[in-house]
Amino acid sequence: MGDLQHLQPTTTVDALVAALRSDGAVIVDDLAPGHVIDQLESELAPWLDATPFGVEDFAGRMTRRTGALASRCPTSRPLLQHPLILDATAGLLEGSTTFHVHLTQAIAIGGGQQAQPIHRDQWAFDFFPFPEGYDVQLNTIWALTDFTEANGATRVVPGSNRGDVDRLGAFRPEDTVPAEMSRGSVLVYSGSVHHGGGANTTDQNRIGINLTYARSWLRQEENQYLSVPLQVARTLDDDLLRLLGYARGAYALGYVDDGRDPLDVVRGREGTFRFGTD
Repeated sequence: MGDLQHLQPTTTVDALVAALRSDGAVIVDDLAPGHVIDQLESELAPWLDATPFGVEDFAGRMTRRTGALASRCPTSRPLLQHPLILDATAGLLEGSTTFHVHLTQAIAIGGGQQAQPIHRDQWAFDFFPFPEGYDVQLNTIWALTDFTEANGATRVVPGSNRGDVDRLGAFRPEDTVPAEMSRGSVLVYSGSVHHGGGANTTDQNRIGINLTYARSWLRQEENQYLSVPLQVARTLDDDLLRLLGYARGAYALGYVDDGRDPLDVVRGREGTFRFGTD
């Protein structure tokens, strides 16, 4: 089992998607500038401090998970809309008309936290057995702190996005490699790859920003319409609103009342929508 590939910020979308299809995960080094990470860290701090620790082993009893980042942390929005990430999502999830944000969450693994069970994120969809090679989800973890093996860097089983192993417990931490990366780098991985948070043997938090995307015909893990309520949605641009799900998915999914597009509702427009043509 080899280490994860590291790509430069100037990498092409094709190279990124090829690495994802091959290994299920890849690191893009130093993709976010330091001042962006500094600002995001500042915006996140009060929310993270107010977040309780997890109450069971999977969530992590020494781990805080803070959501609703698109609403709470404005600096997360450019990361959500990063062109390289969006283009890679479109490439990996080819065959779908649209995709939307699935989850926004800061994950702070505290000192003393044990390793998380190795899992696939796409199991959130009721453990449905998607066909091998058909990805439904692309995920990112942006490093708000350096990720090291000692402080709980995400652990990945490269290549486990391929094959028929699809059960909890199929892999153990010793079957994985750590996604070690510097602050401002990003781990990009598919919903089909087996992975988990590492054990933090230090006395410092390991903080990552987990921003994920899924095909628009799948329900979002984080309810964006409550996490980003209407009064906040009205302050955001149309492209971000569409990405968050304030738009029809595919042909006719997610319309409002008599067939209106959600964007028309947010903007206070009458708007109409026809199902098919006469």
